[in-house]
Amino acid sequence: MSIIEARDLAKSYVGGDGGLIHVLEGVDLEVRRGEMVAVVGTSGAGKSTLLHLLGALDRPSRGSVVLDGEPLDGLGDEALARIRNRKVGFVFQFHHLLREFSALENVMMPLRISGWDQRRARARAEELLSRVGLSERMTHRPSELSGGEQQRTAVARALAIDPKVVLADEPSGNLDNINAERLHEQFVQLVRELEIAMVVVTHNRALAARADRTLLLDGGKLRETDVREVVA
Repeated sequence: MSIIEARDLAKSYVGGDGGLIHVLEGVDLEVRRGEMVAVVGTSGAGKSTLLHLLGALDRPSRGSVVLDGEPLDGLGDEALARIRNRKVGFVFQFHHLLREFSALENVMMPLRISGWDQRRARARAEELLSRVGLSERMTHRPSELSGGEQQRTAVARALAIDPKVVLADEPSGNLDNINAERLHEQFVQLVRELEIAMVVVTHNRALAARADRTLLLDGGKLRETDVREVVA
């Protein structure tokens, strides 16, 4: 079953000289439940722009996105926010954890915002932190966690709402090799066990090699590629 379907996605911006800058020019993408797709390409190719369109953070200049059976085109900001909050988890290169709160409280945050009561939100956060190997570190604040532990906390937070899709933008770009490999293994396990769809933008060959498919974004379009084309 397809969780994300993008058809003929295009995105253009107005440059400083008033001319149009074409970032995406007719992208087609389909990602199934339980599938991890890696998107690679040079810096500035539009990879982050593509994630923003897939996750309803931005609107395309042309084309359409269907997320878990719901077309996004034509929806207002509030409707897009509701879909985003219910169905999409985001993981970025920098974890963006709230430093004054513990790992547990950080994972609870999106659940509390969504209206979950304290007890239920805590139980869900504890379950997810245990799943990513942080059962002994739940009460620690970000400053007391390693870089890898902070990023795994961010992954647990992204999973809190039980999303249909996780969109990850250079998730291991700020980690050393050992912690990056741990995170990559975690992604594979989560995709399989939770049957979520994942789209990950990366320059890391090891992570791209773990994906079910690797796609190269070049010239505003996506095409199947070999992992050796990943820029290290």
